[in-house]
Amino acid sequence: ASTSSRHADFIKHANRAALHVKIDGVWAAKVKRDPDAQAPAGGVSSTARDLSQWVRLVLGNGVYDGKPLIAADALAETHVPLMTRGKNPVSGGESFYGLGWNVEFGRHGLSWGHAGAFSVGARTLVTLFPEEKLGIVIVANAFSTGVPEGLSESFADMAFDGKIEKDWVKAWDATYAGLFGPAIAAAKATYAAPPSPASPAGLASAYKGRYFNDFIGDAVVLGEGGGLVLKVGPAGARSYSLKHFDGDLFVTFPDAETPDRPSGVGFDIGPDGKASAMTVEFLDDNDLGTLRRVGD
Repeated sequence: ASTSSRHADFIKHANRAALHVKIDGVWAAKVKRDPDAQAPAGGVSSTARDLSQWVRLVLGNGVYDGKPLIAADALAETHVPLMTRGKNPVSGGESFYGLGWNVEFGRHGLSWGHAGAFSVGARTLVTLFPEEKLGIVIVANAFSTGVPEGLSESFADMAFDGKIEKDWVKAWDATYAGLFGPAIAAAKATYAAPPSPASPAGLASAYKGRYFNDFIGDAVVLGEGGGLVLKVGPAGARSYSLKHFDGDLFVTFPDAETPDRPSGVGFDIGPDGKASAMTVEFLDDNDLGTLRRVGD
């Protein structure tokens, strides 16, 4: 077996997939990520061979190679529809959520499934048809892409109808593009160019310092390489270069998965000529992105 929930086990394998994101239309292995914090929620590294055996176990109601490994009634509880998810956005099937499983009544009857992703370059999908004892697992080292769903829909069409109804990959790609495209376009429009004329920045010393709020914790603005850098998290784990935009507003590119999406970092200047607070736009979705200056 080659399946593990530990990142350390994954990186021991010389033959392993690297995470890929699309940059200027080209797929690139840009980000390395340790997902151990998410593993308890259902994450593993695996192979097609191992995952196919897991599918056999689930479709066998907990029995594998004639041996009961999971109680059938316990496994069945995970497939009970408990809350509605509305309609499948592409195929239109009625979809519900069970215990860790999507339960859908779609074009080909009852299916169990789930998708997963890391926005820095991984996509996964499982779709099982329990009544037919049929299933498919798709893993992709790319994000964002609708290829897994498109392949699953095409596979089901071939299995049930003998022909593919339409270009499902194209349809699902469009759905995923809709998740990110508008936000990226809006950010680019906001920061396409500074006002003309742009107001100059203050002295670097006005912005440098330590900042804090209860939600984000500690942050520090430092001088580095002739510019300013924002560091956030324990021991400054995340680092963001700041480029002057206008006055006391700077721009950074915080997202590895959308590397061309700009975001603002603004400073409020106090009567002493130093920043009294800093608002980090990409951390401010819930109005919790303003940090107060706590020291130099």
